[in-house]
Amino acid sequence: MNGWYKLYITRNYAEASIIQGMLEENNIEVVVMNKLDSSYLVFGYIELYVPPHLKDIAKELLNKALMN
Repeated sequence: MNGWYKLYITRNYAEASIIQGMLEENNIEVVVMNKLDSSYLVFGYIELYVPPHLKDIAKELLNKALMN
């Protein structure tokens, strides 16, 4: 994803959805790329991308969310 900042990667779809929702509640556009293998969930990741001009705000929100 050229021009977007990779904010977070995980293998847990629920975790990715929660983070996506938290960012969208704070008016930060998020693109989720699910690169998990559909047959073997141990291969691949789910990646969350944000616009580069919002990366600092997104990082701060993510850090606060992960500390709780």
